[in-house]
Amino acid sequence: MGLDHLQEEQQATVLRIRKRVIEAIGRNMDLYGVTLSTGHLYGLLFFADKPMTLDDMGREMEMSKTSMSTGVRTLLDLKMVNKVWSKGSRKDLYEVEYDWHQTFTDYFAIKWRKAVESNLQVLRKSVEELNRLIKDLDEQADAELLHILREDKNKVLQAEAYYKWLDRLIDTMEDEEIYKLVPREEIQDNS
Repeated sequence: MGLDHLQEEQQATVLRIRKRVIEAIGRNMDLYGVTLSTGHLYGLLFFADKPMTLDDMGREMEMSKTSMSTGVRTLLDLKMVNKVWSKGSRKDLYEVEYDWHQTFTDYFAIKWRKAVESNLQVLRKSVEELNRLIKDLDEQADAELLHILREDKNKVLQAEAYYKWLDRLIDTMEDEEIYKLVPREEIQDNS
């Protein structure tokens, strides 16, 4: 619902509260690798009463359409906003994804999964190489090198165990088992 029907003082109060929330969202979006202005854009869409075009966003934020396009593309990639269709409209419309649990899961699962896969590949290759080196060494002549290689292998195996755990954590997020361990908060309106 728009604010047009409210008195000027009421509009100012609502806008002040919204601005505070938008500022907080903008500041915290760096967690997702998002710029402050893109965070503010997300906040604008969060409070929008209907999907917005790039032109609408640009007017509201007093920014260029190019800046809006870049910010929206970032938010789309992060699955924080959705492109929606509206009958009779030729322009793209965007609305915020209100399920922040899903947004968090999508973002971190994508980022973490990529890191896990990449690091596990490197770690496994390193363990194979360390095993070959250890196997080929003369234990008597190369005792010091053997000791170093075994210590390194143990460190790499510890890292591998961590990434396997992280992979299972990602699985619990993606299949929503995480909510059995850490349930979603229920909305409590104390008004």
